[in-house]
Amino acid sequence: MNLTTHFTLEELTASETAERNGWDNTPNEQELANLVRLAEFLEQVKEVLAGKPIMISSGLRTKKVNDAVGSKDTSQHRIGCAADFKVPGMTPDEVVKAIVASGIGYDQVIREFDRWTHISIPNSINFSPRNQALIIDKAGTRPYA
Repeated sequence: MNLTTHFTLEELTASETAERNGWDNTPNEQELANLVRLAEFLEQVKEVLAGKPIMISSGLRTKKVNDAVGSKDTSQHRIGCAADFKVPGMTPDEVVKAIVASGIGYDQVIREFDRWTHISIPNSINFSPRNQALIIDKAGTRPYA
């Protein structure tokens, strides 16, 4: 099911962990509404990146899936407000720099382990984006600089 022109419900809920274990990763009504907002935001990210493909590796994670991958309950993936992705032909650092420079209203953009980029939107339409840029790697979590 298309959520927007370039993003589907299937790609934002796909989970190897869920598939491997036979777990359901279907969003509830609020999570689906968040995924629609996330997909709309990812369309803006795609524009910032000159239309390059955005390859989603993780979107929504139900509690069972989130626990299995070792993430915190406070992860925005839990409510459908975050996605991890790669962009062919761009490093995660280049992706983060482009997003930060663009001025689009992201909640968080994180260069994770120099392997992928995490992007999120506010948890509610009533919240303003924090525009928080971070790096997460073996040294820990710190501001992106």
